[in-house]
Amino acid sequence: MTERRWFPAHQPQTLQIAVALLYWNAALSLISFLFVGGLSRLILAALIVAEVAGGIGVANERKWGYKTAVAAALLPFVLLVLGFVGGGLLTLLFEIALVALLLHNHSRAYYKTWFR
Repeated sequence: MTERRWFPAHQPQTLQIAVALLYWNAALSLISFLFVGGLSRLILAALIVAEVAGGIGVANERKWGYKTAVAAALLPFVLLVLGFVGGGLLTLLFEIALVALLLHNHSRAYYKTWFR
């Protein structure tokens, strides 16, 4: 029986921080979700699910989890360009850091070697 993890304590530091940021972004998106309506609310719901699923998938070394995490990290940039979400400088810095951590050489090398 395999053990399910919420946090990847045995993985490289880049992936550990990326998972923590995915959960943090999901929590902030949940707060935003409570105050918006319409199409933005639906998009935020999908983003929350993708961030949590990506975090859990990366923590459990699943290839689908890593791909979901990268998609969830890039989605806010697409939404910003399309005008669905706004954000301040701090939000933008966290999003850039998340993408950089997931696409870092250590993260990708670990993904290619150990994820199944």
